[in-house]
Amino acid sequence: MDIYSAKQRWKVVLIFVSLLIIGASLFVSNQMIQKIAERERSKAKEWASALKKKVELVELNARIFKSLREKEREKIELVVEAQKTLLNPSDLSVNQDLAFTLNIIESNKDIPVILLNDDGTLAQFRNLDTSFNDKNHEDEILALAKKWKLEGHEFKINVFGDMYMSFLYGESQEYLRLQKQSDSLITSFNRDLGNQSNLIPVLFYDVKEQKVISSNLPKKELNPAQLAKTISNLKAQNEPIRINFGEGEKVLYFSDSPEVKQLIWLPYIQFGVVGLIVIIGYLLFSTYRKAEQNQVWAGLAKETAHQLGTPLSSLMAWVSYLENEDVDPMVPREMQKDLQRLEKITDRFSKIGSGAKLVEEDFVFTIENNLNYLKARLSDKIDIQFTVEGQRPMIVLHNRSLMEWVVENICKNAVDAMGGVGKLHVHIKEVAEWVHVDITDTGKGLTAKQFKSIFQPGYSTKKRGWGLGLTLVKRIVEEYHKGRVFVVTSELDKGTTFRISIPH
Repeated sequence: MDIYSAKQRWKVVLIFVSLLIIGASLFVSNQMIQKIAERERSKAKEWASALKKKVELVELNARIFKSLREKEREKIELVVEAQKTLLNPSDLSVNQDLAFTLNIIESNKDIPVILLNDDGTLAQFRNLDTSFNDKNHEDEILALAKKWKLEGHEFKINVFGDMYMSFLYGESQEYLRLQKQSDSLITSFNRDLGNQSNLIPVLFYDVKEQKVISSNLPKKELNPAQLAKTISNLKAQNEPIRINFGEGEKVLYFSDSPEVKQLIWLPYIQFGVVGLIVIIGYLLFSTYRKAEQNQVWAGLAKETAHQLGTPLSSLMAWVSYLENEDVDPMVPREMQKDLQRLEKITDRFSKIGSGAKLVEEDFVFTIENNLNYLKARLSDKIDIQFTVEGQRPMIVLHNRSLMEWVVENICKNAVDAMGGVGKLHVHIKEVAEWVHVDITDTGKGLTAKQFKSIFQPGYSTKKRGWGLGLTLVKRIVEEYHKGRVFVVTSELDKGTTFRISIPH
């Protein structure tokens, strides 16, 4: 028992040290990974912050652009009113000054305008590109007027009666220049978004149109059925950037980089790999240990059988000699019984060492015959009961000699546990594909922790025990007969029930 306890303590110590080393390794790895992950997130956030600043610049430019457009609209409306006054002098009142009206028209030096007659012919033009400064380009000027008309840049001026002239206008050079800069800024923003999209997953979404503008996410995450969930996941990871170019709100969603996501799982993968290596190592060690134990058992059993063989032969010769001499007949007869017993023990060890042959025969007879042998050799204070639940004969594939040894070992342990006084009940029952042998005693019982420990080599509850009896029982039942042996129930100071299960 001391050997087994020391073995268990060493196992606990080794497991604790192994877990400590693994835990320390994982802690250090996790700390390093966390730092790398934080650095990656920091880079992504810096990029997102810089992008947000550029967005603010784009939005400011859009507001300025909108304001300029409104001012140009107001200016052109004033010019149109002046043009109306000039083309329809009857509208001039006493308080209106013709020179002032002309000054308003002349003050327009940047907004291109075209005046068409009622029949659509060219009347006047102003502030056009230098290449259009003569009427030789009338077709090009009329085409430009048509384009402006389609864009909605037209005012109708009533000259007199049903006669109207068309006043059309375009964008000023300053406006076009600012528009070009604005387009360049938006193009730069989109280029930056595309260049940095390899750093982190992004999704650029148009809220008004409810569609994805651009993204580097897998297509399956962008399909209509999955898109809402994808947006929700991205929004949960980082605060989205909202952008307004003056044409409706657009939202930029982004998440951690793939490298960061992979690094987060690395400690768990590392733990799994280390655990797998430990398990494989333990299984290999356990397999080799069991193989070595089997060789020791087989070698020990063979050597024991061999060593017993020589004195047995000699003793048999001495018994034959005594039978021919003038001695009490009871002496050689009793010696012959002991010799038969020793021959059976030698046979058992020989079978363990060289492999046991299983035979289909009556299992009940094997157990009953062994119990009858034990009854004659146990104390009269042990009440042995034997019951069978099922039909006889109960044909089971087994080795009679080894199964007798199994029952004998368990019964002798039970007698020791009862202190030589008590009841021993052996019950056999046949269920489905198994035959169960329940051996119940009224001894001192076992604790729950001892249920498995008692089958370990070297474990014994007796002061003078070697702790090998139940180990042999387990080996014979499980390895030779492919069965099971275990403690069914046990209560302290009330008794224990062992069960031997053999496949039927």
